[in-house]
Amino acid sequence: MEIPAKAEYAVRAMLTLAAVEAGDEPLPGEGGVAPRPVSVERLAAEQGLPHKFLEGIVGELRRAGLVVSRRGARGGYRLSRPAGEIAVGDIIRAVDGPLAEVRGHRPHETSYTGSAAHLDQLWVALRVAMRRVLDGTSLEQLRTGDLPEEVRVLTEDPDARRNRC
Repeated sequence: MEIPAKAEYAVRAMLTLAAVEAGDEPLPGEGGVAPRPVSVERLAAEQGLPHKFLEGIVGELRRAGLVVSRRGARGGYRLSRPAGEIAVGDIIRAVDGPLAEVRGHRPHETSYTGSAAHLDQLWVALRVAMRRVLDGTSLEQLRTGDLPEEVRVLTEDPDARRNRC
């Protein structure tokens, strides 16, 4: 399975907003004062992302209610709520739709016959596993590295980083 660039960029942009709001990454010229909204230009530069593509992504995050915007010369984007209340799964759904689909259908909506009769169960289990990890990890946990136990156990598995393709 592939994580689309759009989803990855959305998470990276949100991590930058969370870091700025936490005071971890003051933007140039901020001088330790309360963070002001962050422009798409600064988000793109901070993460090395394509500006135009990121502009569309941040718009989708705004429409999903994950960020708020302010117009004008000192405008930009901020998180709509604390980073601890935003699940990584919410970010991915905002820009990429459901976490797991099979040919455009949700896993529980699929139906197979014959030797593939039980394949839908595997797709449903995959979706549940993805939800546990992505919905069980907040933006704040990802920012600080204080990941949930389930995620730590999975990443510490000796097989976790072995290529199987």
